[in-house]
Order: sequence, then C-alpha cells, then structure tokens
Amino acid sequence: MIPGFRIERGHPRPSIDLVTAFRTIPTAIISDNMNRLFAGGAALRPFHRTGTLCGAALTVHTRPGDNLMVHKALDVAEPGDVIVVDAGGDTTNAIIGEIMWSYARKRGVAGFVIDGAVRDTAAIAAGDLPVYARGATHRGPYKDGPGEIDVPVSVGGMVVMPGDIIVGDEDGVLAVPLADAWEILALAMAQQERETGILRSITDGSIDRSWVDQTLKAKGMTL
Repeated sequence: MIPGFRIERGHPRPSIDLVTAFRTIPTAIISDNMNRLFAGGAALRPFHRTGTLCGAALTVHTRPGDNLMVHKALDVAEPGDVIVVDAGGDTTNAIIGEIMWSYARKRGVAGFVIDGAVRDTAAIAAGDLPVYARGATHRGPYKDGPGEIDVPVSVGGMVVMPGDIIVGDEDGVLAVPLADAWEILALAMAQQERETGILRSITDGSIDRSWVDQTLKAKGMTL
C-alpha cells in the first residue's frame, strides 16, 4: 500500500461487555488508575451538551485540514466505534460538520475525538452524539488526502491505538489501552466503590479525616 493512503484493519476490538462496564465509570476515576496517563488534556473540549462517549477507537491520521480519509472511516466504521482523528492540532479548517456528524449518527458511530477543528457547532450541541475537538471554525476542509486509517495516532498528547477504549465525559476524554483494559476496569471499579463509601460517610457524619494529620506528621510537620 502507498504510505499516506492505507487502511490497516483486523486489529483486536474490545467486547461489548467491557465497553459497557467502562461507560458507568467517570473519567477521573479511570485516569487515577492509569497514573494520569493516556488522557487528551484540556486542549480537547466537548462540543456536545448531552451523551456519554464510550467505544472502540477507529483511528485516522490525516493531513491538517483534510478529511478525505475521515469520510472513508465513516464508511468502514462499525456500530459503537469512536472515530479518533489526528489532524495535527490545526484549527484552520474544520474536519467535520453537521453533514458528517449526521451520517455518523445514522451509522451508529459512538462519537468523535478530533485533534483539529469542527464546524456547525450549534447542530452538534443540540444533539446527543459526543464530539471532542480542539476548536471550531467556519472554514471547510479539503478532500485530497493523504490519510491513514487504523494506525497509531496522537491526539491532544494522548497516544491512541486502534481498538483502545475511548471514554469521555464532562471532565474530558481518555484512551484505555486495550491490552490493560480488564485490569484497569477492576481497579477503577474498586476505587468507585471506595469513593461511594466516602461520600456516604460525609453525609452521615462518620468520615475519618485523621489521615491528613498523619500524613503531615510523616513529612516532619509539628502539629
């Protein structure tokens, strides 16, 4: 295949059960259990108002401002895929707008994560298909290529491999490496249960705050 015009399919995909389990866990808790790695950072912000993002990464690496291979990704996407686009972080031209967003929704795509710009943001905000992007512009894209599908990409400083689990909520978006997903899920679920207990203890007044002074004393502070 010609570099810059290739599609690498056949990567492992997460099970539906695994994706469904991650959908119920906040990104903050997932991030804590990945040592705060694999996150897209503050550069990628949500342009939707409702809807939770969770699905398998279908990656696209494209020339900044060009969406030819993003169109192709829409045609090969499977229901539940998240289209993750490395467009170089450039916001001069929009990578998607209302038409592509609507087609993706019809195809059962779970959402978009774009290191680049979008347009028709009012339509995106009024719908329930999640879109994270670096910015917005009225300028449309080119359709010349090059671009590649299902290759490793970097999006907002976050490395994403095809088939990784993409999770997004109000706090941001992250990628769970597929190879470690079950282990991370178990750790995140345990933390979620602990935090639920802490919140319950705040409500009933039984919270134990002794750890704060213990930590300060261990660091040499006299109280």
